[in-house]
Amino acid sequence: MQQRYTPAGMSDDAAAAVTEILQRRLYSLIDLGLTLKHVHWNLVGPNFLATHRLMDEHAKAVGEMSDQLAERMATLGAIPNGLAGGLTADRTWENYALGRAVAAAHLGALDWVYDGIIRDHRKAIIETAELDPVTSDLLLQQTGRLEMIQWFVRAHLETTSGELPTLDADSLLDAAASAATASPLG
Repeated sequence: MQQRYTPAGMSDDAAAAVTEILQRRLYSLIDLGLTLKHVHWNLVGPNFLATHRLMDEHAKAVGEMSDQLAERMATLGAIPNGLAGGLTADRTWENYALGRAVAAAHLGALDWVYDGIIRDHRKAIIETAELDPVTSDLLLQQTGRLEMIQWFVRAHLETTSGELPTLDADSLLDAAASAATASPLG
């Protein structure tokens, strides 16, 4: 990724390294936003309306985060790529595997997705900390927000005894099945 310029006090090499990290995070958030809309359109079952509305709220929040990352990249002198072709060519994760399904199954799958997004955001915080504390702080704030969003998802999945059926899932589909099976409204 070519840097056109960098902020005062930051080397071109540091800016290039940071924007490469940000591009990966941008792709993940764009994909997450699309996934949330997919879930929003493909929910069925007793918890439909509440989950349908929740997905819109989450998609809006994730869209704001995507915008923040793209604008940070532009501030660093890079050209952010938000195009679908770049995302599909460079992503390192699998496609969201659920279509039409009950809310509990989608929420279980999303819990799995959020685990990966948050894990990668935390890694990016560490990778950018010395290169650009401003970017690291932005990622830190977003991670806190993503963790809160995941908490909303998990609140729908958690049993009254405090168990989370997705905790030991080995895959997205396993998380979906575990959540749907554990839900009395499955």
